Amino acid sequence: MLNKAEQISEKSESAYVERFVNAGGVETRYLEAGKGQPVILIHGGGAGAESEGNWRNVIPILARHYRVIAMDMLGFGKTAKPDIEYTQDRRIRHLHDFIKAMNFDGKVSIVGNSMGGATGLGVSVLHSELVNALVLMGSAGLVVEIHEDLRPIINYDFTREGMVHLVKALTNDGFKIDDAMINSRYTYATDEATRKAYVATMQWIREQGGLFYDPEFIRKVPVPTLVVQGKDDKVVPVETAYKFLDLIDDSWGYIIPHCGHWAMIEHPEDFANATLSFLSRRADITRAAA
Repeated sequence: MLNKAEQISEKSESAYVERFVNAGGVETRYLEAGKGQPVILIHGGGAGAESEGNWRNVIPILARHYRVIAMDMLGFGKTAKPDIEYTQDRRIRHLHDFIKAMNFDGKVSIVGNSMGGATGLGVSVLHSELVNALVLMGSAGLVVEIHEDLRPIINYDFTREGMVHLVKALTNDGFKIDDAMINSRYTYATDEATRKAYVATMQWIREQGGLFYDPEFIRKVPVPTLVVQGKDDKVVPVETAYKFLDLIDDSWGYIIPHCGHWAMIEHPEDFANATLSFLSRRADITRAAA
């Protein structure tokens, strides 16, 4: 059920519209801009994450060539926070339901950061009939020790100071953190329902020892995949990108220097242009094969 609420954002050179859709019983918020083949952007799992804060500088670049859809994951942003167990299987089901509810004409390309990357990966394996291409950016999905730089995220204390520590963990040492970013993420994170969902999400991750798949599951990714990684990512080390490239047969790599976990925020133009190059190349190959 589209258009419960629509709001035009003029915060970037290209406006996007805020909409809501019922995805398998979960009211799901998304931002939309552009025309053409659909590209779904999925944010990561840090406290206060949501579509606009993560993707506002990337949407206008991609929207020159594609229909861009940036969604809020289950339990984040303005998407519903049902009283459920927040497992990775549940996030995969939500993304699947979202794609089906949008009734796209043809397959979609998925671009995911961190937890969003792991979720896109899961859908690409389990529901490959829906997916044309995949971009993993600082993606979760492989075993990463729960190290000191992860603790401000997994053990976020719901204070503004804690949010500053979280953002520092997610960005390169030279990144300038502004008050607007901290204030926005802190406001989202401390919403009562969002806080409850985040606590449940992080509890599940701690109990599992991380957010990862069996390597044999990742080997099953059947779609062309671009692996993007910040060279200075403190959360997901750069070695993870090479492991993804080793496991996924039809894959390319793009490493960004002076970049932490948030390529879409730290280097939006570089990341967006690499993504466009990859997606346009895949489209050329598909047309040639047809």
